[in-house]
Amino acid sequence: MSNNLLKGKRGIITGALDSNSIAWKVAEKAYEQGATFTLTNAPIAMRMGEINKLAEQCQAKIIPADATSTDDLENLYTQSMDILGGKIDFVLHSIGMSVNIRKKVPYTESNYEYFAKGIDVSALSLHKLLSVAYKMDAINDYGSVVALTYIAAQRVYPFYTDMSDIKAMLESICRNFGYHYGLKNKTRINSVSQSPTKTSAGSGIKGFDSFYNFAGKQSPLGNASAEDCANFCITLFSDLTRMVTMQNLYHDGGYSSTGITTAMIEDFNKANQ
Repeated sequence: MSNNLLKGKRGIITGALDSNSIAWKVAEKAYEQGATFTLTNAPIAMRMGEINKLAEQCQAKIIPADATSTDDLENLYTQSMDILGGKIDFVLHSIGMSVNIRKKVPYTESNYEYFAKGIDVSALSLHKLLSVAYKMDAINDYGSVVALTYIAAQRVYPFYTDMSDIKAMLESICRNFGYHYGLKNKTRINSVSQSPTKTSAGSGIKGFDSFYNFAGKQSPLGNASAEDCANFCITLFSDLTRMVTMQNLYHDGGYSSTGITTAMIEDFNKANQ
């Protein structure tokens, strides 16, 4: 159902790979709520995904960009403002990649070249995205930027290896740039810490299915879906949240605040019988 929460707003959505991705759902919801936007992803990711189908569905233009390249990002903003007819009102940062995870390298044995690549792609890309826009004055007054993160930035999840450190950096960038953008033009910068979600990226993590089930039982409301996360992002892009900035916002069904649930206790008791 549309309430036109984003009517007249222009945006950039990164990272939509396929219909399971959160960015894909955000694009669908943003279009439903009246926004116009461009879609972007790295050229190699676009060859693997189905972004053309999403672009047609949302009447959006695709602008290939390597988020680690400031030249590509300058082009992304320039083309987006030209296509959309003005400055940008919202940006979704949904970019994450760990070579160490892909190659199943344990945290204690991290390959530092892989680690550096993960930092550049998954965290510094946000810094570059914000820095380029800051210099170009590309984001409108009272704009909104949302970056997707995970609770492993605060707690130890061994299977998340170097991405735990990388997401902690991402959240720090949100806070620091949130301060500078707030002073500049009231633009707010927030991160959303989402439940484990059955996306192409998430499902590639070792032991994901077992942890997904665990988190669902640990959360009073259950795991938040990609579609639920998209709805939450839309509220952060809207004018209803103009005073929310520099926050890491948990969207996880209550998981982050729950010590133990009766369902988990029952499972432990059954296992010990």
